Amino acid sequence: MSETDPRRWKALVFIALAQLMVVLDATIVNIALPSAQEDLGISDGNRQWVITAYALAFGGLLLFGGRIADLWGRKRTFVTGLIGFAAASALGGAATGEAMMLGARALQGVFGALLAPAALSLLAVMFTDAKERAKAFGIYGAIAGGGGAVGLILGGFLTEYLNWRWTFFVNIPFAVIAALGAYFVIREPAGTRNRSPLDIPGVVLSTLGLVALVYGFTRAESEGWSDAVTVTMFVASVVLLAAFVLTEAKVKSPLLPLRVLMERNRGGVYLSLGLAVIAMFGLFLFLTYYLQIVKGYTPVKTGFAFLPMIVGMITGSTQIGARLMTRVPPRLLMAPGFLLAAVGMLLLTQLEIGTSYAGLIMPAQLMLGLGMGTAFMPAMSLATHGVEARDAGVASAMVNTSQQVGGAIGTALLNTIAASATTAYLTDHASLGATNPKLLQAQAMVEGYTSAIWWAVGILAVSALIAATFVNTGHQGGSSSSAGSDPADGAEDEVKIPVMAH
Repeated sequence: MSETDPRRWKALVFIALAQLMVVLDATIVNIALPSAQEDLGISDGNRQWVITAYALAFGGLLLFGGRIADLWGRKRTFVTGLIGFAAASALGGAATGEAMMLGARALQGVFGALLAPAALSLLAVMFTDAKERAKAFGIYGAIAGGGGAVGLILGGFLTEYLNWRWTFFVNIPFAVIAALGAYFVIREPAGTRNRSPLDIPGVVLSTLGLVALVYGFTRAESEGWSDAVTVTMFVASVVLLAAFVLTEAKVKSPLLPLRVLMERNRGGVYLSLGLAVIAMFGLFLFLTYYLQIVKGYTPVKTGFAFLPMIVGMITGSTQIGARLMTRVPPRLLMAPGFLLAAVGMLLLTQLEIGTSYAGLIMPAQLMLGLGMGTAFMPAMSLATHGVEARDAGVASAMVNTSQQVGGAIGTALLNTIAASATTAYLTDHASLGATNPKLLQAQAMVEGYTSAIWWAVGILAVSALIAATFVNTGHQGGSSSSAGSDPADGAEDEVKIPVMAH
């Protein structure tokens, strides 16, 4: 039914619009944060919770959201997620104080955790023809990849020319249009639900384990790695997630069937994508600071400075990844893609105070975008390839989870590396501070960024190695049902990309 559904391409428009809204929200709020903090009287110590409240709810509940989509129906979960996200955004835009803002951000995370896996698994079960699937996921991947940078541009415009509240209100028209379109256009293929009873112990253990993990990394960034609460969170997350795996191996209807994780290609995708996102999230952060603080760019100009990465991402995803995915094995797109991104990142280790944008930053971004777009496209496709239709939601949620956890790790790990390199530089060059303290501070910051970017280069190289060694399946052309008898199997072929750093 889904292969002949004449409305599937219209459905893709509304699914892509919803995905754009979620990804935009990751970066758009970051730009508005200083203004919102001042207006609402949020202390410096609590400022990070505007980002963290979203990340904890979103990352912690993704697996649960994916399972709800499989159980309750993907279309119903998708529309519910959109309506809830719009309501939470309205609450955030109307916030009159710290508590209201943090509550709105947590609610956005809750509904985002319903929305993201439902959107991806809808595509997975609606597009079953290999060539159509490649095209649909190319469009979806480009939005998922480039949306974060679009958020920087839009966030800059709204903050500079209206005010920070519009970075929340802008979600409402997106959500309403996508929800109405989805309600009238999407027809979910019959027989793809998983009506097994909900695994409550699995829900509790996975949610608490992921929340502890994300919070541990977030806290490490502000309080340090040896902080007692940070260490306690990491220990708790290991214990809870180990208990989760043991539970899933034993219960009759697991939240996350281990068959989804243990398949070699899928495991390789989850791991390599999670690592690549660590590198990407760190870069967004450092480049934004570098352009605004060191180069003195306005928020709008900073947003536009990320355009080459968006162009590269869209080109890599739709013109290289989507066109070659049905002809060559995924590892021959993923490994070179991650390596090209690593070379782009390597260029950025040469940043200095006076670095030319056109001479170094722009070509580096183009290479990064091209490489990431080329690699993300087949990775998303492969992440749900061959999964039974009843597991589509939870397999999609795993990709979102690996990216969300990767984002939390990337922000904390690379920020910590940058901060310690900056401090070391200031200590070693203290004598310069007496003559030109502002110059010394700028040089120390750049030193910190480049030290962290070297780590990002290494992480991307490891991503490429994992993709080359773990992923061994053939190309995804021909019959879409490569892994089973379920006609929706092949459609599960794809999955989502950077929900970029919330």
